[in-house]
Amino acid sequence: MATADNSTIAAQPQVSKYSASAFCVGFYFAIRVVTTVFFVRILGTDPQVGAATNLTFNFLLLGFIWLSTLGTSSRDSASVLTFAQIRWVLIFLGFSGCSLLWSETASPLASAAYWCGTVSDVAIIILLLRNRSGVEAADSLMTGFVWGGCSIALVAWVMPTQFDMRLGDEDYLNANTIGNLCAFAIFFAQYLRTSKKARWGLAIFFLAITIVRSLSKTAIVAFLISEGYLIIHDRVMNRRTKTYLTIGVAVVVLVFWGLFEAYYDFYTTYGNQSETLTGRTAIWAYVVDAALAKPWIGYGFDSMWKVVPAFGAFEARHAENELLEQLYSYGIAGLVILCGVYGSLYRKVRKLDESPLRIIFVGMLMFVIIRGLAEAEPFDLLFPLWAIVLVTSLVTRNAVAGHHIHPHPPQSEPVYDFGSRSIAACAIQMKRGTADSCS
Repeated sequence: MATADNSTIAAQPQVSKYSASAFCVGFYFAIRVVTTVFFVRILGTDPQVGAATNLTFNFLLLGFIWLSTLGTSSRDSASVLTFAQIRWVLIFLGFSGCSLLWSETASPLASAAYWCGTVSDVAIIILLLRNRSGVEAADSLMTGFVWGGCSIALVAWVMPTQFDMRLGDEDYLNANTIGNLCAFAIFFAQYLRTSKKARWGLAIFFLAITIVRSLSKTAIVAFLISEGYLIIHDRVMNRRTKTYLTIGVAVVVLVFWGLFEAYYDFYTTYGNQSETLTGRTAIWAYVVDAALAKPWIGYGFDSMWKVVPAFGAFEARHAENELLEQLYSYGIAGLVILCGVYGSLYRKVRKLDESPLRIIFVGMLMFVIIRGLAEAEPFDLLFPLWAIVLVTSLVTRNAVAGHHIHPHPPQSEPVYDFGSRSIAACAIQMKRGTADSCS
């Protein structure tokens, strides 16, 4: 009787002790993009104060999460996150950290601090997910990120628009950052909605409208393509819902059509600026020429900002292309590691069957790859390393649970279950004359 009670308790979903902490982590990961804007535009301080504040919060949060997980261990070691599952993430962090030894950065100390900030992001997620309550922690983290994304979207709508009619702040919270943040929040909300955790329709609508209004070209194009893939391949969503979504997209485009035309006129008029495609091609050409001079290990972590010559009045923070950014920073080794990180994640996601979860994760990868054609990150990947660890954990737990993995039983020895007994066991009992128990 005690055994049955214990199994019943084990089968019930358990409340994570760290769900509140995970929610705060997700919320902070979303809203921290506005820190520098607050310190510079509201308090009138130096931009470095905002960056230093973010790094300080990162390290304090890491310490808090570490202390809160001390003494905890998982009794279900098969379902927890292991370092082997995220080896490519660790290789990227290790190689980028080693590149500080030869990096041609403007400030070695500041670059080392930024690298430590990236490492702390990954460490926080690992600490949250490497225990039995990782599922609840992941759900809480994504919930916090969605709420944080909605908060940033609201701030973007309230802020004065940029000179080119886009949302955000030109220097410290540009439209591309807003679009990328809202897109990831939508993907997380769709995951939570698929997992029957909550109804996120209103939040998804608000975030999607914010992406369109941001006028971030790369984010809009990548989001429409990835969401189109989701709508087409989602077999759970009925045809009526898909029709309504298509009509909704058409209505939104018509509502913002006048704004699109005005922005297009502005964009083509100032097409020689470095923020436009014409300017990006100049940056790409420079990066390719410079990368050929150091083709194997590149120029190192954070080696562009205030180091490469300015393109007119524009100082390039990154290479405006993820492949070129890795090639410039880490050479051929960087390209190999980039392919290893994304390729490893895709192979894990591909093991899931044609479920909504697989479609959402593939859609996230599509969004990042398409956006990477004209965008990059100076310290991290466009698919943040902490988010890769999060998705890897979710995929692994689904694989261990056996709910979304294609079974591959040996073809020569098929096994069919009848309750708790197999046909093979029943055949043996039939020979012994005790086959009544197989019924």
